[in-house]
Order: sequence, then structure tokens, then C-alpha cells
Amino acid sequence: MNRAHMDRFIDTIEWIAAAFVGIVAINIFIAVILRNTLNYAIPDSFDIGRMLLGILIFWGIAATSYRGGHITVDLIWANVGPKYQRMIDVFATLVLLFVVTVQTYTLFDKVRGTYNDNVLTFEMHMPTWPFFAVAWAGDAAAVLLIAIRTWRLVFHPEDIHDTDIKTTE
Repeated sequence: MNRAHMDRFIDTIEWIAAAFVGIVAINIFIAVILRNTLNYAIPDSFDIGRMLLGILIFWGIAATSYRGGHITVDLIWANVGPKYQRMIDVFATLVLLFVVTVQTYTLFDKVRGTYNDNVLTFEMHMPTWPFFAVAWAGDAAAVLLIAIRTWRLVFHPEDIHDTDIKTTE
């Protein structure tokens, strides 16, 4: 996969995450408006909203993991030279890759469990496993993006979009 394809894939993941932000916002907005103006509650709006927030979180992990937009503690990193900063970045990204890979594996068990147990929403009796599957897909996308980030940190640090990453040549 060349650089342009990877960048397109990364941008697509980020757009999907952004779309889920919009979907969650619209769901909340409509639920509040209907409840406050017409005294009407959308059936299963709480369950759907809760599951959409879960989806948003996992796709958000995918979007922030590649760009390095998550919370970091740079006490040591800020006080060492570029060579060691890069080593710290690679190590931290490898740890993140391991953690998110394990998380993705365990989340797949949750998807399978909700499917096998036929877990349904309370009011409309909708199956919940598709929501869990979409969240799992976001987590799987995070694994792919973190792997791409790791590859780029090691072999092509100039391709990383962080402003903190410095090349050491």
C-alpha cells in the first residue's frame, strides 16, 4: 500500500469518526426537542444513544491514535534529544498497539456474546450486536492505524502528521 492509499485510508477513518459525532449529536438533539416540545420520547432512544456513544468512542480511538491526539505525558520526552524522543515514540506506539489489539480481541468476544445471547433493546427489541460490531470495526481500524503509525515512525517519520515528531538524520 503506497503513501497516498494509506493517507486516504486514514482520512476515511477520521471521516467515519466525525460522522458518528454528528449522528450522536443529532440523536441527542432530536430526543431533547421531542421530549421538551411534544412530551414524546423516542422508543429506545436511551439504549440507542448509549450504544452510539460506544461506537463514537471506539472510532474516536482510531482517529486520535494515528494523529497522536490522545492525552500524553511528555515529562521525559521533552527533556531528551530527538533520537531518544523518536525511541520513546516508537516504544509508546508499540505499547499502544499491543493494548488496543488485546482490547479489539476482547471486544470481539462481546460482539459474539451479544449475538449468541440474542441481546435486544428494551422497548423495540432490536438486536444490539450490530452496534457492538460497528464499535468493534472502529477498534479494528484503530489497530490498523496504530500499525501504520508504528511503521511510519520506524521507517518514514517524515510521513507522520504530528508536529512533535522530528526526523533524526
